[in-house]
Amino acid sequence: MSQTAIEPERSSPAWSRDALAENPHARDDKAQRVQSMFASIAHSYDLNNRVHSFGRDQAWRRAAVRLARLGEGDEVLDVACGTGDLTRAFADGGASRCVGLDFTPQMLDIARTKRLAPKRDAGSEMISYVQGDAKSLPFDDASFDVVSIAFGIRNVDQPPKAFAEFFRVLRDGGRLVVLEFSQPRFRPIAWANSFYTSVIMPRTATLISRDTSGAYRYLPRSIDTFLSRQEMIDAVLDAGFADVRVKPMTFGVCCCYVCTRR
Repeated sequence: MSQTAIEPERSSPAWSRDALAENPHARDDKAQRVQSMFASIAHSYDLNNRVHSFGRDQAWRRAAVRLARLGEGDEVLDVACGTGDLTRAFADGGASRCVGLDFTPQMLDIARTKRLAPKRDAGSEMISYVQGDAKSLPFDDASFDVVSIAFGIRNVDQPPKAFAEFFRVLRDGGRLVVLEFSQPRFRPIAWANSFYTSVIMPRTATLISRDTSGAYRYLPRSIDTFLSRQEMIDAVLDAGFADVRVKPMTFGVCCCYVCTRR
């Protein structure tokens, strides 16, 4: 359900080096730290995404929309929607209604300022935004045809609970679309990606955002310690989903997982 916003504290970073010394996903206070972190970087989130993915983040989102195979009249829930890029991509892609849900109010404040592409009615009410928790979605059973989450499932403190909620709110035959960073399997690319995300990106992203929360130290650490591709597949199967398809993108830097509620 909706949570009280946590204001970022400059004197107490969300992710200090000590906090990241162990697995950040095992921390009891992970949810609060993640919310504080995103509140701190919301103002520069889109710019850092574009710069540090070399513009590929938008292409990944468009690919996720295509892989969802939207049908006429489909309704979409975009969880951990952040500033709303994937939510709007689904609306531009033909969804009849899109709901974006995020844990951090500051991210939603930015999402609400964005318009749809000119080909869609920018004044329509096809998109709405709600603050909420992925582990306790404020929607009835069987409310949506597609549930998506882009680069957000690793920020949830209990992913199995979130997957169970996604299953609950999907209609029969509905699709779950999970876009998440991954580890490239070709060793030279894996090494280059690791060096970029753990050494270069934290410095340049922190400089751009003037962040003091430790967000860009958390990012590579959260990827390294999160579920592998097979573990992700196992997690969605354990939640009851079937027909899991995995689409690696940009040499395996990220993957799109698509599965069905049956």
